[in-house]
Amino acid sequence: MRRDTFLKSLAALAATGSFPLSALAAANIKMMIPANPGGGWDTTGRALGKALQEAKVADSVTYDNKGGAAGALGLAQFINSAKGDPNALMVMGAVMLGGIITGKPPVNLSQVTPIARITSEYNVFVLPANSPLKSMADVVAQLKKDPGSVKWGGGSRGSTEHIAAAMIAREVGVDPAKLNYVAFRGGGEATAAILGGNVTVGGSGYSEFAEYINAGKMKAVAVTSGQRLKGINVPTLKEQGINVEIGNWRGVYAAPGITVEQRKALTDMVLAALKTKSWQESLQKNDWTPAVLAGPAFDKFVDDEFASLRATMVKSGMV
Repeated sequence: MRRDTFLKSLAALAATGSFPLSALAAANIKMMIPANPGGGWDTTGRALGKALQEAKVADSVTYDNKGGAAGALGLAQFINSAKGDPNALMVMGAVMLGGIITGKPPVNLSQVTPIARITSEYNVFVLPANSPLKSMADVVAQLKKDPGSVKWGGGSRGSTEHIAAAMIAREVGVDPAKLNYVAFRGGGEATAAILGGNVTVGGSGYSEFAEYINAGKMKAVAVTSGQRLKGINVPTLKEQGINVEIGNWRGVYAAPGITVEQRKALTDMVLAALKTKSWQESLQKNDWTPAVLAGPAFDKFVDDEFASLRATMVKSGMV
């Protein structure tokens, strides 16, 4: 029996409930992580891989980190190397959309196959522990005085923390075009820059900075959520008179050129993984909010989000 026929048969049996999903465990998943180790995509991809194995829908998971250009380098490699591969997955999210809008790379998400949105996370802005600035009010005052003197460190251009910084500048009456934003290829690089005092203020998902905040090595001054995050005593931007709220969602895509049946099989595998104990532990450990969306609803969400992000970035002077 041809492999594609075999996969179609398995998917059909799984869909009717006459065959256990675990029978699809012959898959050896290849996970593209389009970022350097240590960041949110890396943590998400490896947590998902562990959950896929715990759910017994994958025998093994291998990881390939390819950072740069807000995920566009990894996306290009994924498109070129994984075409038609029913065992290939790629982590992505709002950051990749922002990077595509600002960087205009020769690849885009229409070339790969949507699977599911899995989490959402809000950003936190932090100061180095020894910073002379002590609050977001101090940051804003310095920004108004001399925009270029405030170095904002975070993910690549178009990341949610970059968009949030531009929105903050606009809200406090500073031209976003004058923003001094330093983009890093991965969360590890951004963390090192903040700890070393090489940037004035840093932004990322709360989970990436939590251990340093708790250890007193970073001072958290604002979160981008509408309300304070549960169990985290950090004021929102809105509380501080800055009308900015923006979230960072993450999802999973599959390779170009797979069949409808293969897409459904991969979607079922991912959804099964999200029900495991290890995934629930990852949500709690990393302060991720479950935000599961699959099928046509996820397709529409990405299209709408792309349009919304572009409008926000144009309004903030980033595009």
